[in-house]
Amino acid sequence: MQKRTLGRGGLEVSAIGLGCMGLSYGYGPATDTRDAIKLLRTAFERGVTFFDTAEAYGPFKNEELLGEALAPVREHVVIATKFGFADGEVARGMDSRPEHIKQVADAALKRLQTDRIDLFYQHRVDPNVPVEDVAGAVKELVQAGKVKHFGLSEAGAQTIRRAHAVLPVAVLQSEYSLWWREPEQDILPTLEELGIGFVPFSPLGKGFLTGAISETTTFDTTDFRNVVPRFSPDARKANQGLVDLLGGIAARKHATSAQVALAWLLAQKPWIVPIPGTTKLHRLEENIGAAAVVLTPGDLRDIDAALAKITVRGERYPPHLQARVGR
Repeated sequence: MQKRTLGRGGLEVSAIGLGCMGLSYGYGPATDTRDAIKLLRTAFERGVTFFDTAEAYGPFKNEELLGEALAPVREHVVIATKFGFADGEVARGMDSRPEHIKQVADAALKRLQTDRIDLFYQHRVDPNVPVEDVAGAVKELVQAGKVKHFGLSEAGAQTIRRAHAVLPVAVLQSEYSLWWREPEQDILPTLEELGIGFVPFSPLGKGFLTGAISETTTFDTTDFRNVVPRFSPDARKANQGLVDLLGGIAARKHATSAQVALAWLLAQKPWIVPIPGTTKLHRLEENIGAAAVVLTPGDLRDIDAALAKITVRGERYPPHLQARVGR
């Protein structure tokens, strides 16, 4: 697989990474450990070198899983993890106090079975801690050799600038896809100006853009899509036109809808690296195959023209979660 560089600090990763959250958290019951390890190691064998986790995924279980699965190939992969929630519990709210960041780093190093964190994100901006203090704490971890690169997640443009002035931000991670294009307004121009890489999570619209989800699909009771307005049955029915559009383009390109959605992201900027997640080996292979799908300038114009006629229904988060983003 081709490589891409995120930020100006030389962080080189595979053009498509792997979002690992769903193996342990958020989308129903955790994947069997043996199956999850097989998937992670297969991803590496197929060229994926960029793996995304967080202490909050479980909490802690996802980091432990990656630590075990990637130990044999640790020197050949980039592991990103995150800090920022009290005791790793999303429900307990944010905690990015400098002393807590350092505690999380030390605990994550043990769980990941490694001596350094390649990319350390603030999971969400903490309104109670100046981002300059956050960047300063990570800077000390960089100086100590425990962290290689600093990242932010779902931060607004001004926060990015303030953090970057203290410690260069290598990566911003936020949602971006064919059905959530808000980052194009302020975020992408800011990142381009500052030389910061972009890692879109939910690049397949939390599964919707694959075409495998319809208005009648039901989710496990622990699946967080149950509380996402965009996944209400009415919204799914209204948004089917976007999936149909993707399917038509995919047929012409001899690809799948998911592959076109990922290829579209890759075509936006050379410093964008999507991290689709999956628990299934065949979906992993499909997602990796997107790196070989080439969309021409004409294809991209056609997609943009078609998207301009489609209004996506439903908010991407319920209000209590939306309040944590874009700060």
